[in-house]
Amino acid sequence: MHRVIIPVDFSETSLNAARYAAKMLAGKENAQAVLYHNYDSDDEYDICLNYQESLKKEFLKAGVKNVVCEHEMGGDLIENISLLAHSIRATLVVMGITGKSAIRQIMFGSNTLKLIDKNLYPVMIIPPDAVYKGVTHVAFATDFKNVELSTPSQLIGSVLQLFDPKIHIVHVTKEKDILLSEEMQKEKEKLAQMFEHFRNEFFFITRNDFYEALDSFITEHNIDVLITVPKHQSNSSSLFKSTHTKRLAYHSHIPILAAHQ
Repeated sequence: MHRVIIPVDFSETSLNAARYAAKMLAGKENAQAVLYHNYDSDDEYDICLNYQESLKKEFLKAGVKNVVCEHEMGGDLIENISLLAHSIRATLVVMGITGKSAIRQIMFGSNTLKLIDKNLYPVMIIPPDAVYKGVTHVAFATDFKNVELSTPSQLIGSVLQLFDPKIHIVHVTKEKDILLSEEMQKEKEKLAQMFEHFRNEFFFITRNDFYEALDSFITEHNIDVLITVPKHQSNSSSLFKSTHTKRLAYHSHIPILAAHQ
């Protein structure tokens, strides 16, 4: 059973992410949606239950086969979600890019990015204006360096099993003449083997700006989800704070799937 945690604070953004997840999980017999809410005081308990029950009914009406609600009072939101993910062996956490605050940068830094840093399970970030059209094409960028150590293929594969998409494995280089070295060819073969259970195709792009190249590729190939791998806890923040990745996170119409190596 693939358990998918969907944190909600009942803000417009979190509900948008939840409804995106509902469409994503609709009709899947092997998936369970776990609606999670963290409330502040006893006074909010009844409100929490009512909101969750209403959202659960919405999920069931959308065609999600298995829906459960989890809630708790207080504590650190990120820590709570991480512990829940560990305890139920979650496949994925789906989260909107903002929370109660309207300031995207603040909430992205304090919630979603922290969750990516803290959580060892894949996190799918849903942009505020994302419209679900299926998950049939996903993009995964690679530099072909130490792919066995740097590619969490099992974590990525467990998520992709839900959708069975085609994987577009993309390499961007500044070199005008793309000629695979013997070492790169070996790394390519390793990646092909890692994702042998999915349709996969390799793309080699020459462009000076990596993120512009990736942005264009997403548009040209109708990519539904972009997969990124924070290298480790200490530098994933810098990865997501880079100008172009911020642009992808804040302005992309497609979700970003972050999975730790």
